[in-house]
Amino acid sequence: MDWLWIPFALAAALIQAMRFMVQKQMAQAGLTATGATWARFLYSLPMIWLALWAMVSLRGMSLPELGERFWLWAAIGGSSQILATVFTVMLFARRNFAVGITLRKSEVLLTAAVGWALLGETPGWAGLAAMVLGMVAILMLSGTGGKLRLDGPSAALGLGAGLFFAFSGVGYRAATLEVGTSDILLRPALALGCVVILQNLLMLAWLLARDRGEIFRVLAAWRPGLAVGITSFGGSFCWFAAFALQSAAIVFAVGQVEVLFSMIIGARVFSERLAPREFAGIALLIASVIALVAVTG
Repeated sequence: MDWLWIPFALAAALIQAMRFMVQKQMAQAGLTATGATWARFLYSLPMIWLALWAMVSLRGMSLPELGERFWLWAAIGGSSQILATVFTVMLFARRNFAVGITLRKSEVLLTAAVGWALLGETPGWAGLAAMVLGMVAILMLSGTGGKLRLDGPSAALGLGAGLFFAFSGVGYRAATLEVGTSDILLRPALALGCVVILQNLLMLAWLLARDRGEIFRVLAAWRPGLAVGITSFGGSFCWFAAFALQSAAIVFAVGQVEVLFSMIIGARVFSERLAPREFAGIALLIASVIALVAVTG
């Protein structure tokens, strides 16, 4: 059963790549970045809890009690994900955001550091080497050719996004471990359901205080919102399931194949052509994932 985290991580990366493609419809609906982020959590919430209700009812199970440590980790993970998303969206408002996006990919190594500091989890030297190899592949695929023009604000946003994604992954990993059940489906489903409730409350409070009109615009954009909600639900559940079985750093490292899936989607759907450097980067990324899986089991 230890190997089940691998298909969960791969599925999460694939669905996330598809979600980013679907989210373009939200921009066409005239929503702000904050509104589009809330729409993701809002429209996935009923789907998550409907699936959780069906899982518990059909299998004759009961929900375990959740302690204070669970809610603490869930709050850390949920709030960190919101901040990481905001930082990432802010990068796209900058003219030169290549350095920021590349540094945002530092989330894998940052997650390894945060996971060691907070949970005492380490990938080992072989696993760390595979992560570094994957980071080199991401640099090759970033389009910078390894020459990053230092841009203070972009660098800060990129590193900030990577750091908050690191805290998010480690928080979710810790929260799932606090759920008092060994069921490999109920544990991530319940953790995800509770985290999304917290995220909805946080974002709704922010919009009520800062931009109440955006609430109505999000509700009016329910058609694209449902599409984003479906992909968000599927991808988030797979991430949580992988976190329940493996450390966040290793899950994120394998999840870097999202870049590969995105490029395949771009080539097939948008007829985008790949450069020789990108083919080399893809090969190196695949090699790093295979190596990581081999050394971690």
